[in-house]
Amino acid sequence: MPLLSADPPLALGVYLARQGASGPLVYVGVGAGERKTGGLRGRLRRYTSGKALASGLGEAVFDRALADPQWLRERVAEVECGRAMRATGWGKAALIWADLHVCWSVTESREDAVALEKRVLAIEGVDWWNRAR
Repeated sequence: MPLLSADPPLALGVYLARQGASGPLVYVGVGAGERKTGGLRGRLRRYTSGKALASGLGEAVFDRALADPQWLRERVAEVECGRAMRATGWGKAALIWADLHVCWSVTESREDAVALEKRVLAIEGVDWWNRAR
């Protein structure tokens, strides 16, 4: 389902992101926060708010959007027309550009989530956007 309309559970788990509805897998991450707003929901909502430009999936998406000359020209044109966005707006625009679709798997513990993420990252032949492997 599209990341921007996803409604993940508050539970701990692992999420997968693909670019486009039937495109390649690009990212795997853990939603394992301990607070009320944690888990998968907390992690993915942090990205969709545009506030996670410098961590995990948010950073991976933003780096790729910034490398796209057309996307960057559109942002510069907005600035030149007096419609400059805040950083969170750029983050949201990058997510729209990326067209991410997500699914997830709930786990019993943070340790289980981290172990599953490591197993998925070990899959050969996937061009993961994750920085740390």
